[in-house]
Amino acid sequence: MKLILLQKVTNLGVLGDQVNVKPGYGRNYLVPQGKAVPATAANVAEFEAKRADYEAKAKAVHDEASGRAAKFEDASVTVAANASTEGKLFGSVGAREIADAFTAAGKPLEKSEVILTDGAFRNIGEYDVLLKLHADVEITVKVIVVAEA
Repeated sequence: MKLILLQKVTNLGVLGDQVNVKPGYGRNYLVPQGKAVPATAANVAEFEAKRADYEAKAKAVHDEASGRAAKFEDASVTVAANASTEGKLFGSVGAREIADAFTAAGKPLEKSEVILTDGAFRNIGEYDVLLKLHADVEITVKVIVVAEA
């Protein structure tokens, strides 16, 4: 399936690229999310006519993500979880708990923006977590997992 990208997509391409993807990926994800349109002759002509608008919108989204990243500079959050005396958690601390903790601290964050490369945390301690706020904007924050009192 040939598509025109309307924004940068990680590991696929940038704004304006014509890419070939599997039909399911294009039909079920890229097109409904507004990230791409089918590469028909009419859509190509329409894209070229509106290219400046798409580039301005992409720059605005990138600038907004960069501004949000500045708020997370040197940020840390403490998450309390039920734990044993040895420091092993009964359960785990995942992306949802981290996003909820930052949101409660006044720094809105979506679960999908939290990247846990090694999976959920299962022990108390201090961890570095990657936040991916945009395809080009990433920042590392500190998460401290403590035992509930």
